[in-house]
Amino acid sequence: MLGGICLTALFLLSCPAYFAGNAVAHDSKEETQSSQNYDKRGSQSQTSLELGEIVFVIQSQSNSFHKKRAQALKENILKQAAEISKKLPRMLLIHEIVRNEGAWTILPVIPHFADTYGKNSSWIFFCEEEATVRLRKLLETLERFDKSKNWFLGKALHDEESTIIHHYAFAENPSVFKYPDFAAGWALSMPLLKRLANILINDPPSSDFTIDLKHEIALFIWQKVDGQKLTSVPEFCTDNPISSMTSDCATAFNNSLPLCANPVRKKDIFVAIKTCKRFHKDRIPVVKLTWEKQAAHFQYYSDFADDTIPTIDLGIPNVERGHCGKTFAILERFLNDSTSQTPWLVIVDDDTLISISRLQKLLSCYDPKEPVFLGERYGYGLGSGGYNYITGGGGMVFSRETVRRLLTSKCRCYSNDAPDDMVLGMCSSGLGISVTHSPLFHQARPTDYPKDYLAHQVPISFHKHWNSDPVKVYYTWLAQDEKEPHNGKKHWKEDL
Repeated sequence: MLGGICLTALFLLSCPAYFAGNAVAHDSKEETQSSQNYDKRGSQSQTSLELGEIVFVIQSQSNSFHKKRAQALKENILKQAAEISKKLPRMLLIHEIVRNEGAWTILPVIPHFADTYGKNSSWIFFCEEEATVRLRKLLETLERFDKSKNWFLGKALHDEESTIIHHYAFAENPSVFKYPDFAAGWALSMPLLKRLANILINDPPSSDFTIDLKHEIALFIWQKVDGQKLTSVPEFCTDNPISSMTSDCATAFNNSLPLCANPVRKKDIFVAIKTCKRFHKDRIPVVKLTWEKQAAHFQYYSDFADDTIPTIDLGIPNVERGHCGKTFAILERFLNDSTSQTPWLVIVDDDTLISISRLQKLLSCYDPKEPVFLGERYGYGLGSGGYNYITGGGGMVFSRETVRRLLTSKCRCYSNDAPDDMVLGMCSSGLGISVTHSPLFHQARPTDYPKDYLAHQVPISFHKHWNSDPVKVYYTWLAQDEKEPHNGKKHWKEDL
């Protein structure tokens, strides 16, 4: 099923015609005026709204840490609801709704929502587990919109330049297309949800890949529902919860780095860097100038032994893409190393920039005795029994238990150049190991993401060096909390 498929090939495909910038005849002046005047328009058609008419969907995950966070948010919303109304809203955790690896992508479960809640509900409100919801303010905000009409509400993001992660959509003017920042929460009115349900039953999404869900959902709605656009709602916020309490925000977002206990010790993290002879002189010096000194245990794995770095020759010929053989060889070495029982393994590319100190904090929330497979989640073929996987460029984090289960199984690469991240996702799915998503890992460069999106993050990784100064990127985005300054150099090339 995977033959010949890899992310590099996917990203190099020609874009469909509708991605052209002139495919959307947006009148920017009209759009701005519409956004500014939505309060006035809404008040003219204002209707009462009861809490029982809202279905809350928490975009939860099955990992034990994430389940606890989602359950805490659910209980908080219900506690607020009990103070407002006798009829409580319905509360759903997305990972519990349907035992389906694709439930997190929302579109596959919309027909279920319409069938189950369509008669007695007016809104579906989605929020992430780190969100804070001010229920009275949210109710007041939703009341401004006529619940009998099609509404797609959220905090609007837009691309400042066309980007690979969106297949270079709207290349001539990417800012014309708006999509929701999930961190602020987003909502669908029931009429729109029912319309989507009918469409999805007869005309499901055609793409095999799920890469950036928030953009892809907005694009699907725009394509299939008569150019239905996102309405930006200023009360949907990504401010810190404390500051939002004195503002007009109905939602807020915990934008601090998760820390559940003492940070994981550096010596408990082994970092494997995949490289090849071709990039020894170009990419490895960048690693050494940036994050290498933050790692206690690391090794460069290559197709050529170079004692000056040093690198280890895994005995696997280099391939242009995929690198599955190399990755599985790294997993074998990690598990079979009799001198170490390091609980965490991180596999990165030689052009991945990563903050080890931030990773130490994040991993304090996970139990390495559990099968943890962590990073930025993508999906393949989820509409037809596919699987999720951790995209390799942003870094793949494995607990030792995950590595043990993977290698104990019969799942292996079908070729050295198979896409390693996808094969690992397929293997994990077959073993019942859920991949765990963190938006703090990034497959692309900072310039490939909206500034407003990165503004409420403490990022852990970025990927790719092209058209950027990678050392500057590292010290701008990832090194603010490191104790060691950058050698006092004016520019990284002075050290090469």
